[in-house]
Amino acid sequence: MTRAFNFSAGPATLPEPVLKQAAAEMLDWHGSGQSVMEMSHRGKDFMGIRNQAEADLRELLAIPANYKVLFLQGGATLQFEMIPINLLRGKPAADYVYTGVWAGKAIREARPFCQVKVIASSEDRNFSYAPPQSSWKPNQDAAYVHYTANETIGGVEYHWIPDTGNVPLVCDMSSNILSKPVDVSKYGLIYAGAQKNIGPAGLAIVIVRDDLIGHAVPTPPTMLDYKIHADHDSMFNTPPTYGIYIAGLVFQWLKQQGGLAVMEQKNIEKAKLLYGFLDQSRFFRNLVKKQDRSRMNIPFTLKDEALNEEFLKQARARGLQQLKGHSSVGGMRASIYNAMPLAGVKTLVNYMQEFEARFGK
Repeated sequence: MTRAFNFSAGPATLPEPVLKQAAAEMLDWHGSGQSVMEMSHRGKDFMGIRNQAEADLRELLAIPANYKVLFLQGGATLQFEMIPINLLRGKPAADYVYTGVWAGKAIREARPFCQVKVIASSEDRNFSYAPPQSSWKPNQDAAYVHYTANETIGGVEYHWIPDTGNVPLVCDMSSNILSKPVDVSKYGLIYAGAQKNIGPAGLAIVIVRDDLIGHAVPTPPTMLDYKIHADHDSMFNTPPTYGIYIAGLVFQWLKQQGGLAVMEQKNIEKAKLLYGFLDQSRFFRNLVKKQDRSRMNIPFTLKDEALNEEFLKQARARGLQQLKGHSSVGGMRASIYNAMPLAGVKTLVNYMQEFEARFGK
C-alpha cells in the first residue's frame, strides 16, 4: 500500500517511523509479551514509558525545573475550563486575545468562571492577522493573559511571544507546539491537544509553573484540579496510556531529526514553498497577513468556488487527502505539521500548478 499525503488539521499525519515502531511493538512491547494498550498504568513497564516521555519532552523544549508536565485527558478543550478554575487565584477577571475560532471557544468557556476582558481582537479583518501587542489594552489586575499561538482554522500564527510583565501568560499551542524552539520560561502555562504535532487524539499536555498550582477555586471538581494531577504525576486516574506511548515515540523521533531548531527550518522550507506558489498564482490565494501566516495550517481559496469539489476529487485521486477547509470558513486548507514531508508539499504544489493550468484560463 502507498501511504497518502494526509493534510488533515487533526487528527493529523504521524511520522512513518513512529507508526512502524508502534506496529512492530503492538503485540509484544520489549519482550513483555503484551501490548502497551494492555499494560497496567501503574506497572513498572508503563511507568518507564511515561517517565521517558516526560524526560524527552523536557529536553526538547528545555522546560525549566520549576514547571510541571501533566499528561491529561479531555483534549485542549477541557483546558478552556481548567485554566480559570485553577489560575484565577482569587481574582475576578482574566484577559483574552480574540484571534479566531479557537480563541473564541476559550473565551466562551471561561465566562462562567470569571469576568473575561477581550484586550485585543482581529475580528475587524475576519481574523486574518495577529493583533500587535501595541494594540492590546490589558487589565493590570488580570489573573492571567490568554492567547492562541496558532489558529488552526484561520491559519494565523504568532511568531513572537507577548510580554505581559508580572501577569502570567497562558498559551494554547495545540497546533504549533514542537514545531520550533520556545522559551517556556516566558509562560505561566502552556497547553496543547496532542492530535496535531504530538500523537493520537485523547491526550492533552499541560506545562505549568509550580507557583500557579494549588490555587484552584474553592472545592473544585477533583479531576479539574492541577494540584491533584501534579501530586500524582498525572496518575490520579488511568491516563491515556497508548497516547502517552505514541507521544513518547514522537519525542524520540524529533530528537533523532536534530531537535526543534532543525524542525523549524524544515517547517519554514515547507511553508515557503506553498506560500510562494500561492503568492504568484492568480487562481489560488491566501488572505492572511504575510507576517502572521501559519507555518502549520495554510488555508487557501480557488478563484472559482464552483471548482472546489473537482479540486478535492482530483487531489484524492493523487493521494492528497483532507484538503477541504473547515466548514465554518470553507475553501481549502493544507496542514503541514512536523510529520508532513517536503515531498508531500512538493506534490501538492505540482498538482495545484497543473490544476490552475487546466482550469484557470
